[in-house]
Amino acid sequence: MYQIIRTEKADNQLRDLLYYIADDSGDIDIALNYLKKLEKAIMRLSDFPDSGSIPRYAILRKQGFRVLIVEKNIVFYKTDHVHKEVIVYAIVDGRQEYLNLL
Repeated sequence: MYQIIRTEKADNQLRDLLYYIADDSGDIDIALNYLKKLEKAIMRLSDFPDSGSIPRYAILRKQGFRVLIVEKNIVFYKTDHVHKEVIVYAIVDGRQEYLNLL
């Protein structure tokens, strides 16, 4: 079982996403339900760390990133098999240009 670690950048992006969903929908419960769905998907990586897809951009592939798609969002992470860690680097909206957000 791998430990899940989120960078400060990923935490900030997640917080901003939840604020956006709550504000856009006008319902905090919608944002909290989405948070549960996202967290569940990320926590599955502790058992299946290589289950994410290979990124489409070569530069991200070369850096060892994998991606986990949850609805419209993409979770960028790397797996450290030596230390049994999954490090989440970014959580971004897949509809925007995300190379600069990592």
